[in-house]
Amino acid sequence: MPKGLVIVESPAKAKTIQKYLGRGYEVEASLGHVKDLPKSSLGVDVENDFGTEYTVIPGKEKVLAKLKKLAKDADAIYLAPDPDREGEAIAAHLAEELAANGSKRKKKAAADGVRIQRVTFNEITKRAVQEAFKHPRSIDVNLVAAQQARRVLDRLVGYQVSPLLWDKVRRGLSAGRVQTVALRLIVEREREIKAFEKQEYWTIDAHLHAAKPPHFDARLVGRGEEKAEIPNGEEAEKIRKALESAVWTVRTAETRERRRNAAPPFTTSKLQQDASRKLRFSVKRTMMIAQRLYEGIDLGKEGTVGLITYMRTDSVRVSVEALHEVRQMITSNYGPAYLPGEPNVYKEKKETQGAHEAIRPTSALRHPDSVKRYLYEDEYKVYKLIWQRFVASQMMPAVFDQTTVDIDAAPADGSTPFRFRVTGSVLKFDGFLKLYEEAKEAKDEEDEALKHKLPSLVPGQKLVLRELKPEQHFTEPPPRYNEASLVKELEERGIGRPSTYATILSTIQERQYVTKIGGKFAPTEIGLVVTDLLVENFKDIFDPQYTARLEEELDDIEEGKEKWTDALSEFYRKFEKDLLYAEKHMENIKRMEKPTDEKCERCGSPLVIKWGKHGSFFACSAYDKNDPNSCTFTKENPIDLPDLDSADVQETTQEEYCENCGRPMVLKRGRFGQFMACTGYPDCKTTRRLDQAKKVPDIPLEEKCPQCGRNLVLRHGRYGEFTSCSGYPDCKYVKQNFIGMKCPECKTGELVEKRARKRGTTFFGCANYPKCKFTSAHRPVPEKCPDCGHEYLVQRFAKDGPVIACPNAACKYSRAAENAVA
Repeated sequence: MPKGLVIVESPAKAKTIQKYLGRGYEVEASLGHVKDLPKSSLGVDVENDFGTEYTVIPGKEKVLAKLKKLAKDADAIYLAPDPDREGEAIAAHLAEELAANGSKRKKKAAADGVRIQRVTFNEITKRAVQEAFKHPRSIDVNLVAAQQARRVLDRLVGYQVSPLLWDKVRRGLSAGRVQTVALRLIVEREREIKAFEKQEYWTIDAHLHAAKPPHFDARLVGRGEEKAEIPNGEEAEKIRKALESAVWTVRTAETRERRRNAAPPFTTSKLQQDASRKLRFSVKRTMMIAQRLYEGIDLGKEGTVGLITYMRTDSVRVSVEALHEVRQMITSNYGPAYLPGEPNVYKEKKETQGAHEAIRPTSALRHPDSVKRYLYEDEYKVYKLIWQRFVASQMMPAVFDQTTVDIDAAPADGSTPFRFRVTGSVLKFDGFLKLYEEAKEAKDEEDEALKHKLPSLVPGQKLVLRELKPEQHFTEPPPRYNEASLVKELEERGIGRPSTYATILSTIQERQYVTKIGGKFAPTEIGLVVTDLLVENFKDIFDPQYTARLEEELDDIEEGKEKWTDALSEFYRKFEKDLLYAEKHMENIKRMEKPTDEKCERCGSPLVIKWGKHGSFFACSAYDKNDPNSCTFTKENPIDLPDLDSADVQETTQEEYCENCGRPMVLKRGRFGQFMACTGYPDCKTTRRLDQAKKVPDIPLEEKCPQCGRNLVLRHGRYGEFTSCSGYPDCKYVKQNFIGMKCPECKTGELVEKRARKRGTTFFGCANYPKCKFTSAHRPVPEKCPDCGHEYLVQRFAKDGPVIACPNAACKYSRAAENAVA
């Protein structure tokens, strides 16, 4: 049988695909990229047509060596990374390395171009994978060129602008081509909010009733043909007095049928936005969960199955097979009334990659509830969201009866009548709303109309006023961006692409350019400084419109319409000019001494604003570093920024989730003060420090130390709480967590629950260590195996819940655990 070597990025994906392909193939993982530009140098020759120097990523040598060894014996090599630019670049680098490796036979070596082939699939199901292997292709050089252009652009900006920031501001700062534009949007929005001047205005609602209920509220919209504008309370009071004795008559009452169509299936950005609004998931968390659903979930007897299609896409296209399946499911589950005559087709954006599909379930017949027991809670929520959106996208529109009523209020003095209006909606047919409704940032007129239930009204009908409700309002500034609205803004402006949004949002937070207040982004002082310096000195490069145009050029490169070196040449001409300007003119914040009107509290000299590693501060202008007797007075600069101290409090009162595994984060105390920690510890050791930190004191216990008789105390270490002697360091006793079972190896020691030092994972070992080196990754149970007679069993956690199983690899004994220990 011919032997094929298949290479994918991740072990999870490899495991799923291996099962579908069978014995004739060996599936291995490259663990992501194997080559990249070197970290120690620019790696791009700007003088010679942007020649690149790709090197093997440190730590990937063993992975490549293993792949090369397997490739020597393979009759065919199939490169199956993800179906996008990034995946194509990984495949190209693997092909370079494996082709250079040669093979045992000369004929094979000469035909390496044929021997190494590319396969892609939008979903990891048996049908899709096997079909993809029937149609392998060569590597798409245009896709690789587009990815290389993006990588070189980012390298040129990062490696040539960041050192400027190190020199002028402080070391450790970074400038990214797209991240800086995203930061600029946040900074500009913050300044809009600061500059906003609120204006007073009033509304007047009339609570009316007709001959039959219900009562309803109508709002003043104008007088005669003029629009109503009520700037203050005095004007509102004049109108109220005029309306008290008015005659109320229905002028017009129009009812029309209105249809609301379903939203298209998810693209990457729309999934990120909806998961943020509906589930409160961060963009990074959503993409990590979607990756797991795509790569495959163990569904018991069905085996490992990819539950959704590829999750990095800007297409709303759906395959013919998927449409046929979902239409059958809608008919059988919801009835023919919910099925349109023809499949709903949605318009693609201009720059959409046509080969991709929308994000959808790999089978619409796989209802979320049918797979719920195999999924973690967050996986279930995201899968349900994707399933509902996709099925709803192929259902009938929702139908409303919408009634708009205009009412005249004629003052007793015969002057021009005031005009009031009310709109009410009644759901006539729920259509796709039976299953799904798209999340919104704020309520709109449609939501307001659904609140109003109106009686039957006809023109000329008299109404009775029950109450007038004048209400004061103030105009509001634009809201700060949250993750959903920032992704929406980036997408609408054409900045970045689906695969980049999670990275952009993570980077600006990790660099401390922004902070989150109540889930919304606000710039930090360093974020403001960096933005101002970069925008002022690189007017083209960090302009949102220019960044969007570069994205379009990358799309043109992918389609073969433009050479990647031509696009880079045009970019570098502008960039080089801006870089020279910035090197000469960028303000040196480190040496800044900005005069102020404030006086020194010690000597009365003027204060100046200086810059330190923690930001700006006030310092006395009389300070002289060469004179030890000069004034050293300094004080904090309370810049006009959001209250960052209260931000920590607000964030910790809201539920926060681990960015690495998705589990909830909780507030803990460690030796360095408060911090947020993942509840998945010790499997996940993610933490987030808080700025306001206080050391947690040891808690005395009544229990005595068995070695010296002093009291034991509860302490907080890097791996959590532990109990030890208060006499430390004289007495080093640490209370161990015995599980009530003798060691099966030495027969004398007690088994103890322990934590590994490096990884922090829980394991079980003998208390006689190092004399006895017995360990078990699973909790031992003092019970002999009924099948093979093994001395003890272990408690494991499977997808279906905890089980008691035999640790003997040759024995398959297993049963459900009745009283599992967590």
